[in-house]
Formats: sequence, structure tokens, C-alpha cells
Amino acid sequence: MNSETQDRENHAQNVSPPSDAVRPEQSPEELLVVVWRSRWVVLLATVAALLLGLVYMHRAVPIYTSTSRVYVEQEGPRVLTSIEGVMTQSKNYLYTQCELLRSTPILAEAIERAGIRRMKMLSGVDNPIPYLRKAVRVNVGAKDDIINVLCDSPYPKEAAQVVNAVIDAYITYHVRRKRSTASEVLRILQTEKAKREKELARKLHALLIFKTEYGVLAFDRGEGNVITARLAKLSTALTQAQLEVIEAKAGHDVIRTLLRDESEKGNYDYATLNLGSRIDHELALRAQQELIGLQQDFTDDHPLVKEAKRKVHLLKSQLRGQSLTAAKRQLQTALKRQAETRALFEEQKKLAESRNVTATTHAILSSGIKRTEKLCDILDDRIKEINVTEDAGVLNISILEVARPAAKPTSPRKGRILTVALLLGLVAGVGLAFVRDKMDHRLRSSEEISAVTGVPVLGIVPMMRGKLTPSEGGRRTSLEPSSEEAEAYRTIRTSVYFGVPEGQGKTLVVSSPSPGEGKTTLTSNLAIAMAQAGQRTIVVDADFRRPRQHKVFEVEEKEGVTSVLAGETSLGSAIQATGIENLDILACGPVPPNPAELLSSRPFAEMVDELAKRYDRVLLDSPPIVPFADARILGAMCDITLILVSAEKSTRRPTQQACEILRSVGARLLGVVVNAVPRSRGRYGYGYGYGYGYGYGYGHYRYEGREKE
Repeated sequence: MNSETQDRENHAQNVSPPSDAVRPEQSPEELLVVVWRSRWVVLLATVAALLLGLVYMHRAVPIYTSTSRVYVEQEGPRVLTSIEGVMTQSKNYLYTQCELLRSTPILAEAIERAGIRRMKMLSGVDNPIPYLRKAVRVNVGAKDDIINVLCDSPYPKEAAQVVNAVIDAYITYHVRRKRSTASEVLRILQTEKAKREKELARKLHALLIFKTEYGVLAFDRGEGNVITARLAKLSTALTQAQLEVIEAKAGHDVIRTLLRDESEKGNYDYATLNLGSRIDHELALRAQQELIGLQQDFTDDHPLVKEAKRKVHLLKSQLRGQSLTAAKRQLQTALKRQAETRALFEEQKKLAESRNVTATTHAILSSGIKRTEKLCDILDDRIKEINVTEDAGVLNISILEVARPAAKPTSPRKGRILTVALLLGLVAGVGLAFVRDKMDHRLRSSEEISAVTGVPVLGIVPMMRGKLTPSEGGRRTSLEPSSEEAEAYRTIRTSVYFGVPEGQGKTLVVSSPSPGEGKTTLTSNLAIAMAQAGQRTIVVDADFRRPRQHKVFEVEEKEGVTSVLAGETSLGSAIQATGIENLDILACGPVPPNPAELLSSRPFAEMVDELAKRYDRVLLDSPPIVPFADARILGAMCDITLILVSAEKSTRRPTQQACEILRSVGARLLGVVVNAVPRSRGRYGYGYGYGYGYGYGYGHYRYEGREKE
């Protein structure tokens, strides 16, 4: 016994206890197994999400969307050549029009149309403008320049009415604005035309007096004269310069008038005016959009809104200054050109007078009359063009599609809601499955068991079918030698044979971390397998707390280990035959009040030594390791120890604690056996999850039942 004890101590020193019981990294197949184990959780989470989606769709108010499509040209009708820049639009023209459609003046005018204020969608709304700004959406097509105006409302007819009212207000705004601009230009041109007509009348009267005084023939002498021809050209150039001054002045006055009107209204359409540089215009437009966004979320007294208004006002002032400066510069250039041309004309005029004062005077009068007549004709043509434009109204806005009540709601989207609910349910279910798996401390695979115990898995015993008696389950190897369970016990027997050197594993303790894990059944079937291999084997029922081996082999329990230790009977008389060749049993006997003291006594150790001399294998059935001290006494006494864990029942912490207990007393842990493994691949992956397929196709069978001790 001393040499064997030394061997056990050396082995215990060589086997280091495992660190924290951490599950090994899971493979994709094992992850699928985790999900399959909690398939009902996944299914319930998915069904719950779908039900919530259905409830939401049932209770959600259906929203209808009406759409109108509008095409807005980027250039309006031509009014004056010199101020075409006033009507030319910027690159951000369409986006400016989108913001204009949702601006306060347009929405305020739309509210007064078609009884919108009395609509159901605005009932209970104190300020309808912010509400409509959220309900009305305006965007530009991704592949075209068509503006889409949309309105969302629970009432389809009202949504269509709102969209049409907004577009009508938008068109009215443009009509009013362009007519106002044309009227101002027309007034300026008519005033200028009246002045030129009076000037023409004076010149005609002067020419008539001149001809009456000097006669008509005196003016033919200058025909072909170079000085006279040059004077005529300079006169024409002076006329053109004067016309440019008139046009520049008209453009300057128009811009001043527009700026004055816009300043009074507080609403600037920079896309139409094209004020200032393109960069300043974009900055002003961006600042205006930021102000509109802030006004939707904050009141006018909020510091952010005040700062945004100050910024917009500053940018607008800069743009007004730039525009007015450009108009003044154009007017000054025209005046300078007129002055230079007039100087040349006067110089040439003096030269001509020195040659032929009379002819020159006639030419001057005739040239002035022609120049004034031409200017009057140009002004008359422009006045007619403006009159036509004013009568035509807004020619650059076309309604391609009028808003109509929607036949089907656009929200809630049933298909999308159900799809999202299904995905969320699956994600939540899978998440709960993994949480459940992390919180489940049961041992799930052979790799995990080896990591927890620090010893190899010697074998896997599948769950036995049906309801078996202790005798039927404990003698399975003998009663059904061709069964899968019998083959599993023979595999464990082989692992024990090759796990220790020959002659060093005679006494073997079988125990488990907790009660009810099947150690009694493993002890009896393993003993039967060893006996069938020709080894003289004896089963010792060392479980003094709940002996059951006598029920397995159906022998008398009156005499046994406790009787021998008490001196009431001899060892030979207490040993009973089991009816199986090469296999005997030493039952527990009467249950003692002090099991641990009997097991740690010298007579018990001498009895085990005596049995080791008589038999090739001595198998001791032990109480559970964690709750009682019996197993650690037997483990320190015997050659090797087998630990049994039960699939679906044993957990990590008790199993690890059991191994640490046995190592602390120097027990030689040979390995661990996994008992009652379900045969279903989906549940425990028998033949897969624990890594022992046996090669006999056990994983393809499905069994139900429960193994008992």
C-alpha cells in the first residue's frame, strides 16, 4: 500500500488543477446547437414581435400621401436686354423654389384658400403654419428637374386640397411678383418715352425753322463730305451711348425698387434677383434655410433664432449692397461712355462748322431727329413687350400632375413592418438563446468537461430507453450485451485498462459530484464488462448512506461491509455471488450511523487490501463527492478514481469543486465518464456534441427515457 500511495501522490503532483472553468470557444456548428436548444425561445420571441407588429398596424392611424408634380423653368420671359441678369436664375434655383413652397408667406396664403383652416387635420392646432410645414414635403427629382410637392394626412381628400392650395399660392406669388416688376419697368420706360417725344418735337420744330431760313438746297453740299460723314457716325454712337445710359438707369431704378419692396415685405427671392456673388448668394440661402429649421424647433426669442436672423440680415444687406453697387457701376460706365462720345462729337461738330456751318447745322438737326426717333421706337417696342408679359402672367411654371386623393395609405407599410418585426424577433430570440446558454452552467460538451475537470473523457454512456428497474439498468451489459449502452461500458473498460500500467489499478472508486447522476449503474455495468473480459471482479458497495448495489444484483443486504467491520461475520461469508461469471458483490450491510469513521478506519483499509489480493479488480461504489467526505477517503485509499457527470444535469462549479477535493487528498483521477447523454443530435449532439460517435451510427437513433441509479 505504501508504494501505491506514493504513486498516487506523484500522479497528483504531475496533474495540475484546472484554472477557472471557462467554456472553450464555440464552433459555428455549436452555435447552431445553442440556438436549436432554445428554439422555443426564438419562436416565442419571433411570434411576440410579429404580434406587436400586427397590433401596431391595427392601432396606427393610416396616412395618405397626395403628390403634385410641377415644372419650373429656370428663366422667365425677356423684359429688357440690359437687365436680363435680373431674371436669370442661380444654380440652386430649384432648391430655392422648394424652400419658397414651404415658406411662411406661401403657406399662410394657402391656409386662406379652399377652407383649409376648417379641415379635420388642423382641428385643435393653434398655429397651422408649423403643422403644414411638417406635413408638406417638397423635393426635386433625382433624375429630372421636376419639383414634387407631397402632403401626408389621415384624410386623403384634405391632403390633395392642401397640395393644390400650396401650388396655387405659389403661382399667385410669382404672378404678383413678376407683374409688380413689369409694372415698375413699364412706368420708367413710359416716363422716358414722354421725355423723348417732347425732345423730338422740339428738334423737328428747330429743323423746320432752319430750313425756312436757309432753304433746302443749301444742305446738299455736305453730301460726301468726310467730316460730315464722321460727324454722322459720332452722332449715331452718341445716340447708342445715350440709349445705354437710359437702359442702365432703368435697371438701376428697377433694382432699387425691388430692394425697397423686398425690405418692406421681409421675404427675399435671391434666385430671381441674383443679387451679389454666387458664394454670397449660397451663404444667404443656407443661412435662410438654417433660420427656417430653427424656427420650427424654437421661438423667435430664442438666442439661436436671434443669431440666425442677425446673420441672415447681415448677408442680405451685403447682397443688397453688392447688387446696388453693380447697378451704379453700370450706370457710371454708361455715363462715362456718353460723356466721351459727346466730347468727340462736339469736337467734330466745331470742325464741321468751320467748313460749312450751315450744312453742319442741318446735319446736326437731322441726326438729332433720327436719333430721337430711333430711341422712341426702341422704347415703344419694349413697352409693348412688357405689356404682353404682364398679360401673360407666369409663363415658366407648368403643373404636370394635379394632386388627387390617394386610394391606398402609404403608412403604415404592412410588409415593411412585418419584415422588421420578424427580423427583430429573430434577433431578440437568438440573443435570448445565447443569454440563456451563458446563464446555463450545465456541462455541454466533452471539451468543456475536460477543461473543467483537467482529465480526459473516458467514455460516453447514452441515455437508456424506457423506464427500467435498478436491476435492469444496473445489469444492462449482461442483459443486453449487444446494446449501445453495453458497448459504451466496454469502451470505458478499455480506457481503464490502458489508462494505468498493468497491476497498478486494481482498486477503483466510482463517484460523482452530486447525487442522482448514475454512479451506481456505472459501477455495476463496468464491473460486469470487466468480468466478461475474464477478470475476477468484485463490487463493493461503499455507499453507507444510500446503498443500492444489493438491489441491482438482487442479493441479501443483511450481511456486508459493515458486518465484516463490526466483526459479526467473516469477509468470505459476506461476499455473495451475482450469478455472472467472474463477478462477486460485497453489499453494504446494515447502514451505520458513522459512515466516514468506518471508511477511514484501519479495518476497512485492510479489508480493501485483502480484496485486492483475491480479485483482479475491486470496484467501490462511493457516495457523492461534494456533500460528503466519504468519497475523498476512498479516493485517497484506492488506486484510481473515476468521476461520473450526468448530461443535462451536472454543472461546472460542483464538478470542478469535486475534482479539487479529490486532488487535495492525493486521489489519482483517471478520467471522467459522461452519463445519460440524449441521442438526439439537436439536443446534446450525441455522437457530435461530446465528440464520441463510436462509429456505429448511434447519433441517427432517437431514444427517450431516464437512467436511474
